[in-house]
Amino acid sequence: MQVFPPPSHVLTLPNGLILAAEQRPGPGFAFDLRVPVGSAHDPQGQQGSAALLEEWLGKGAGERDARAFQDALDDLGLRRGGGVGAEATRFAVSGLNADLEAALDLYADLVQRPRLPDGELDVLRDLARQDLEAVADSPAEQLALEARRLAFPAPSEENGSGEYAGYAHPASGTLEGLANASPSSVRALYGRYGAAGSILSVVSAHPPSEVERMAQRMFGDWTAGNPEAVPLVFQPGVTTHLPGDSAQAHLSLYWRGVNPSDPDWLPWHLALGALSGGSASRIFVAVREERGLAYSAGIGAQVLAGQGFIGGYAGSTPARAAETLEVMLAEFGRLKQGVTDAEFVRSRGALVAGAVFGAESLRGRVGALTRDLHLFGAVRQPRELRSQIGALTLAQVNEFLERWNPGQPNLTTLGLPAVHELSGQEDPVQTTPASKVRA
Repeated sequence: MQVFPPPSHVLTLPNGLILAAEQRPGPGFAFDLRVPVGSAHDPQGQQGSAALLEEWLGKGAGERDARAFQDALDDLGLRRGGGVGAEATRFAVSGLNADLEAALDLYADLVQRPRLPDGELDVLRDLARQDLEAVADSPAEQLALEARRLAFPAPSEENGSGEYAGYAHPASGTLEGLANASPSSVRALYGRYGAAGSILSVVSAHPPSEVERMAQRMFGDWTAGNPEAVPLVFQPGVTTHLPGDSAQAHLSLYWRGVNPSDPDWLPWHLALGALSGGSASRIFVAVREERGLAYSAGIGAQVLAGQGFIGGYAGSTPARAAETLEVMLAEFGRLKQGVTDAEFVRSRGALVAGAVFGAESLRGRVGALTRDLHLFGAVRQPRELRSQIGALTLAQVNEFLERWNPGQPNLTTLGLPAVHELSGQEDPVQTTPASKVRA
């Protein structure tokens, strides 16, 4: 019989920090700290500041300089992960249960009492430039960046706040933005760090009351910070072509999806699973098995700023790109006619398996706690989620698809013939030189 974790203990500390603790027998712990400051919060003209800050935080904290701080982490044998996303910075840590309190103590220093030595920032800037050079050598990543820039234009006085760089640039920034970032400006961004809106999730053998005591002691005096979200504007129906000299052709598509707060969230995911959820899905069969059009093709759900979107990608050859796009659009459009009983059973089974196996590992479960609290404002217990998925019916999913209107997609291509020849559009299209993507 499958053993599920016990219910989570969730509370909000007086300073606004949200704590989720689950007790699970075993030798190890995992915790996940999400701070709502991400690359979208980069100041205009200083893209890459949040990523610089995340690296800079590790260059000494509390009473420890950079070397002593890293030695303290290594002495505990901690496994570290996380990083900077568009909306937040995450610190993911796992280790042995006996070391949970010491690990939390180190990360409390990291986010509350970093040293931020000026001399380290130029080294981190050079490393970030190397990341950008690697992106410039990848046509697929160039395409992804330009597609995001067109779909989610930077905030302005007209559509939000011109203070932020927004969602279009990579977390590592831009060459110009990195050059403009200074120790004082990155420290100003660190001023947004704080307890308000931050989430600390812990899965360990410790009772939740003990974890709460640790969190209160180490994070209870953390100042609130500034958890303001960056406005997100989706610009649908934009088509653009990036000429390139690659022997490969790349397509990127964006549609509006279903928001996490919408009751159609699960039917939407089940339908997308039937469309592009494995080797029996419509996209895989139609694009790869039946026609051999693309070496990579898929469509999946994405969430930004509480809004759901659908992202699609295909990598093909210039000669077969038109047919690849035609087939992908046709399969997406055909979804409105409903899924079959066999597709429903397969996709529902995949959702159930994800709910079960995602809860089995410590790191997977602690990440799910943070994600649920961020997206839904509550923790979904695996048994409850499995029950909700199991209660879905084919009629519910097809009724949703019948009334669902995702609108017109954004289409961005790289290394293809003229876009209007591919998409059948008669309107003039926007053409962006490939060199502009590297800026």
